[in-house]
Amino acid sequence: MLFGPAGNSDRFYAEGYKSTLQAPGWLEAMGLTAYEYSFGRGVSVSEETARKVAEQAREHRVSVSVHAPYFINLANPDPEKRENSFRYILDAARAVAWLGGQRVVLHVGAVMKLERSQALQNCAAGLKEAYRRLDDAGLSLLRLCPETMGKYSQIGDLRETLDFCLLDDRMLPCVDFAHLHALTGGGLREEGDFARVLDTVEEVLGRERARRMHMHFSTIEFTAAGEKRHRTFAEKKYGPRFEHLAPQLAARGYCGTVICECKGTQADDAAYMQRLWKKLELGAGPAR
Repeated sequence: MLFGPAGNSDRFYAEGYKSTLQAPGWLEAMGLTAYEYSFGRGVSVSEETARKVAEQAREHRVSVSVHAPYFINLANPDPEKRENSFRYILDAARAVAWLGGQRVVLHVGAVMKLERSQALQNCAAGLKEAYRRLDDAGLSLLRLCPETMGKYSQIGDLRETLDFCLLDDRMLPCVDFAHLHALTGGGLREEGDFARVLDTVEEVLGRERARRMHMHFSTIEFTAAGEKRHRTFAEKKYGPRFEHLAPQLAARGYCGTVICECKGTQADDAAYMQRLWKKLELGAGPAR
């Protein structure tokens, strides 16, 4: 399992670090092995800078993924808006290749004023077209990772996300457990709840593909409409809690990536998850 933060945490800057070029070495010193570069507001990194980050990531043994811009909406039938979404995906894909990574996490879309069934059809067609364009651009080895979402107005509950991944074997789900917790009104409360999520992923995609999936984890605040904001592990009143997921990951022999999105403390909370998982993994029995 690889563990790391989404972006740079508050402590990274508090300790005097200023550049993402310094992040891989800082993460290695913490024992972390993954880093997600966020392009939520658009892909702005230059190829030169990205390749320098890649060199640092290789040197410090940190695996890099990226989060594509939030503006993507493959449900939107407007031709111009769809073209923009494909451009955002391609921009993120080129950036992750420069960064030496392979996984592109993306929000697939939102329902808007469409029937949900039509929005899902549009998104499915859009993902197929995105891969056609990635193939044409020589980026066929990259993995798109559609993310489970935390609001009812968004496309991407667990089953919808898994069905998207059936469209192309290269896709892996990004299962965001905080989003699932918010979407189910706090439904991830104990180990059995997490086991049922993993069982569903394995039933749909097969166990080997499930074992390699991408994961986001944090605690979260939510309302009746779904997610409100990500919180930290220190805020005990918020869930979900990694203590209930870690035993399942260890027992099943998962080997994917866990990215922490806790607000401001993502590196320290990622390190906590890694320590807990290592302790359990060493004592785990045979994988299911």
